[in-house]
Amino acid sequence: MSTEKAKAVLEAIMFAHGEPVPLENLADAVGRTSENTKLLLAEMARRFQDAGHGIELRFIAGGYQLATKSELAPFLESFKRPKVSQGLSQAALETLAIIAYQQPVTKVHLEDIRGVNADSAVNTLLERGLIEELGRADGPGRPILFGTTEIFLKHFGLAALSDLPRLPDRQIPFSK
Repeated sequence: MSTEKAKAVLEAIMFAHGEPVPLENLADAVGRTSENTKLLLAEMARRFQDAGHGIELRFIAGGYQLATKSELAPFLESFKRPKVSQGLSQAALETLAIIAYQQPVTKVHLEDIRGVNADSAVNTLLERGLIEELGRADGPGRPILFGTTEIFLKHFGLAALSDLPRLPDRQIPFSK
């Protein structure tokens, strides 16, 4: 398969899939090594950076994905499409932030930090697939440990948790 054909196949796969595709899967699809496929993807990313393109190639949540360029957001915002789901409540966002920065974390720890019951927020985040159960903690009652998911990374445009913004250096009290 020629280089141009391989790039076309990679583009078609990422467009049709709509979700981040791992490098290994893309390499298998075009019958090339991961290193060679990564070079093809880098060439594609450079081509998409041109002003004439409305998309870009991103590495998100462990895979490659075609996405709309962020500078075109104002045009997309005016494009009317049906809302699929509501946004997250302030309580759910606070709970998600705690989980993202302190995972794995138990519900008791979440409630200790927030000072309120976290049942509703945790259930909402579980239903939306933003968090998941990672196992159980050692200790009395063996409480469930929660952490973020790949859906969380995709939703917030992160390649990995290390891409989260740094917290301020000042000490913030996390318990009553």
